[in-house]
Amino acid sequence: MAKPAKRKPKAAVDRVGAIYRALRHAIIEQALAPGAKLPEDAIGERFGASRTIVRNALGQLAAEGLVELRRNRGAAVATPAWEEARDTFDVRLGLERLVMSRLAGNLTAGQIEKLQAHVDEEQRARGNNEPLSIRLATEFHILLAEMTGSPVLARYVSEVSSRCGLILALYSRPHSSECAVNEHREVINALAAGDADRASAVMDGHLQAVVSRALIVAGPPKNRALGDILSSYADEPRAVIDKPVKGSRH
Repeated sequence: MAKPAKRKPKAAVDRVGAIYRALRHAIIEQALAPGAKLPEDAIGERFGASRTIVRNALGQLAAEGLVELRRNRGAAVATPAWEEARDTFDVRLGLERLVMSRLAGNLTAGQIEKLQAHVDEEQRARGNNEPLSIRLATEFHILLAEMTGSPVLARYVSEVSSRCGLILALYSRPHSSECAVNEHREVINALAAGDADRASAVMDGHLQAVVSRALIVAGPPKNRALGDILSSYADEPRAVIDKPVKGSRH
């Protein structure tokens, strides 16, 4: 009789989750630029974790397309190709339209309140904390997808939205957070009114504006040390929207 597979100790799973969340937030907030190296020893030293635990977290991020695991060269933040940008945004448009059709007229009062609170947080971050503003804007779309009740839809929206963020970090001009906040409020209003067509139209316009800012200029390289970047993420509390690490909860 085969012995059951050993489960990872809870402490190890929690450590994987902490590293995963910190790196993911740093990537989405563009503190870690596309192409930035992610050495296992430096990350492990910052979090007091073994290379095995770090490798597990990097593997989760690689599965989402946020990290590239390069043979004999270690891990690095993914660098999406210029040529794939249009397809990535087209896929995202299709997914977002599906989310709109699922949610229009079906949001509860509690869900509407949660969305409005999230956009209020976006408004507070605007002009005061640009990295947080970028992450909150991305997480608004993930939150909408999660409210459909479809884990598959939530997963794909999360992954493609994050991938779009990497593309914008590489090729776009700075985004207008004010525009995003206003458009997000319009989306909520249309969904609350049960107007799927209006919600989709606003979302399409919002994302098309994002696309129009893409593929313009390459951003300047960021040369901050990895340890300095991660210091602001290592001890942060769990975010309102945390994706689960496979086998645990993010």
